[in-house]
Amino acid sequence: MANAQADGQWYPPEWPERIRALAGGGLTPVTPKRAATVMLLKDTGDGPAVHMLRRRTSMAFAGGAYAYPGGGVDPRDDDRHVRWAGPPRAWWADRLGVGETDAQAIVCAAVRETYEEAGVLLAGPTPDTVVGDTRGEDWEADRAALVARETSFAEFLDRRGLVLRSDLLGAWTRWITPEFEPRRYDTWFFVAALPDGQRTRNASTEADRTVWITPREAAGAYDRGELLMMPPTIATLRQLTAYGTAAEALDAAPARDLTPVLATARLVEGEIVLSWPGHDEFTKHVPTGGGPA
Repeated sequence: MANAQADGQWYPPEWPERIRALAGGGLTPVTPKRAATVMLLKDTGDGPAVHMLRRRTSMAFAGGAYAYPGGGVDPRDDDRHVRWAGPPRAWWADRLGVGETDAQAIVCAAVRETYEEAGVLLAGPTPDTVVGDTRGEDWEADRAALVARETSFAEFLDRRGLVLRSDLLGAWTRWITPEFEPRRYDTWFFVAALPDGQRTRNASTEADRTVWITPREAAGAYDRGELLMMPPTIATLRQLTAYGTAAEALDAAPARDLTPVLATARLVEGEIVLSWPGHDEFTKHVPTGGGPA
């Protein structure tokens, strides 16, 4: 379980020891796995709300923290040409800073995880449609097969004759888990609007509750220490408060900087300073013998 902070910042108790080991050359960073997460938005009378889930406290990574639907990239999703609407793979490759097959797999991961964890599918039978309600038994069977990795998302789309709607996604930011973490992810964050006719549900085995909440409300609850979040989650929530509608956020996405945000830990005058470039609010001072200051 994470240490308690004055705010809701997730801070695992093992971090100081791992940071010292990294600074002293006794820890070799693991290679981060590629991942995608989606900030699913819907308009309300108070501006756009975002769909968030609370990770079960039993989870090894960020247990109890609020997050967005997301997960790792499935390498099987780059081995076949899926039916695709929106910007071509070359555009996405340039936008995400990867090759075309990797870009397809990352976008597939974003759409697949939204379906797996929220029951929302950004795909349709034609390039300008989306499927309707996905709560039927046949849809649930397919969703369960995806969760169990019995089928790839590319195979699922092909069998159902669906077109992936990449035009419904906007790449927002990219964060890489700090080098001292035992589980590391190179995560692309996307924004998307809830399609007409679809409804979210808590379909994730990793979450014990879900909420629709405005970014401003969520950030306020974090500041009061009521909601636990990892730095990229609260950072993106603060960024979303600038937009009055889901469409405004999507329109802003193509111009956003996707330079990866990677925390650094350095020794300064007998203490470790942990910082996230461009995000001063998360800076922590770790005494050489204890937890964060």
